[in-house]
Amino acid sequence: MIYIASPYSHDDNAVMERRFDEVCRITGRLMAQGFIVFSPIAHTHPIAVRSALPRGWDYWRKFDNEFIRGSEKVIVAMMDGWKESKGVQAEISIAKELGIPVEYMEVTD
Repeated sequence: MIYIASPYSHDDNAVMERRFDEVCRITGRLMAQGFIVFSPIAHTHPIAVRSALPRGWDYWRKFDNEFIRGSEKVIVAMMDGWKESKGVQAEISIAKELGIPVEYMEVTD
């Protein structure tokens, strides 16, 4: 399984929706190529929105940690905001601590 790390949280909900859309397209392209992929944003954003769950890293950390643990690699989607993202930087650190390879993917439309 490949874990996709991507930025999400932002003060502007429109930015969060755009990031959700973008990572859905990235995840879908990888799935179409036959990869088993988990994107915490693509897979849990609808649950968070419809269940009024928190949408920040502090809440999702324990979930994401387990999915990273079960992954053979982490791909960082280099979307706008990835360097500043608390969650993305934490996901990279977790993967490295666990000895899971981290790759960086340029994002183009």
